[in-house]
Amino acid sequence: MVRCPKCATEIDVDEDEVEEGEILACPECETEMEVVQIHPVKVNAISDDDDEEEEEDESEDGDDLADDDEEEDEEEEV
Repeated sequence: MVRCPKCATEIDVDEDEVEEGEILACPECETEMEVVQIHPVKVNAISDDDDEEEEEDESEDGDDLADDDEEEDEEEEV
């Protein structure tokens, strides 16, 4: 039995049926986990958040540019 590192759902995993490096998915939150140890079974979440964070950073940079333009417009009006 292991717990999902994201949502803490208990997942029934038989150490005789998994191999180190195997990828499992949480039935509740669909987080992918890699089996890092089999006696006892331990898992680590596979993070795909890196891609999402890069997209957020790009959109935040775009917002910053828009804010800079507004500040320049305000300065010209004064």
